[in-house]
Amino acid sequence: MLTGIAIAVAGLYLALAAYLYAYQRDFLYFPDLRKPDASSIGLAGLKEVQLDTSDGLHLLAWYVPPPEGKPVVLYFPGNGGNLNNRGDRLLRLANAGMGVLMPEYRGYGGNAGNPSESSFYTDAEAAMAFLRNDGIADDRIVLYGESLGTGVATRLASEHKVAALILEAPYTSITAMAAAQFYFLPISLMLKDRFGSLSRIGNIHAPILVLQGDRDEIVPPALGQQLFAAAPEPKELWSARGGGHNDLVEFGALDAVISFLSRHVASLR
Repeated sequence: MLTGIAIAVAGLYLALAAYLYAYQRDFLYFPDLRKPDASSIGLAGLKEVQLDTSDGLHLLAWYVPPPEGKPVVLYFPGNGGNLNNRGDRLLRLANAGMGVLMPEYRGYGGNAGNPSESSFYTDAEAAMAFLRNDGIADDRIVLYGESLGTGVATRLASEHKVAALILEAPYTSITAMAAAQFYFLPISLMLKDRFGSLSRIGNIHAPILVLQGDRDEIVPPALGQQLFAAAPEPKELWSARGGGHNDLVEFGALDAVISFLSRHVASLR
């Protein structure tokens, strides 16, 4: 009888592991498939542009060209929704005197393709190439990552000499987050997409600002603090008392971003 119970439990365990392995990206990416409406932002200078990826996709992005000589914020969203959910952020950054480029990931906002870690890096490189073609040098580009997008921004900053890096609600890796939630599974062997920021943060040569809420219900604040501790100087940590994962703007996160950039990016002073 005990042997039968053990076999049944083992079978359920293996079935659960197989299910999570097969459908793991459904637990990581939550795209809004509808094309976002740029006209809803009410910003005259906002344009819809196309990013051409190295693997042949043509991705929608929103672009506000910068005033002469000013920096551009290259903004990588989190894993949910589409660009319509970030319109207020784009408007605020643009009104602070900067250009803004917000790419819509593949599989999001009407774009073709399927989300994955490697494909997001390809999308990010296409965004960098677009800015270069528009005459924006790497040292005028501020990388801004939100939640899952912090992994994309950190990877890009470790490979390019940029003006600054902003990380909102960051993590050390998706592996660490998943291991805490699914502690009973061999997560390190199962994950396809890892977004390992901790292993890359030390290779960044730009001012870094980390934004987090001390009541983040999705990313444990300790992970963001660990990433911050590993980051090279110059760096700053901004923490919102009572702030969660998705409400940091309401606590003044964008004020902190603009203040940080005004002090660390020469072309914005």
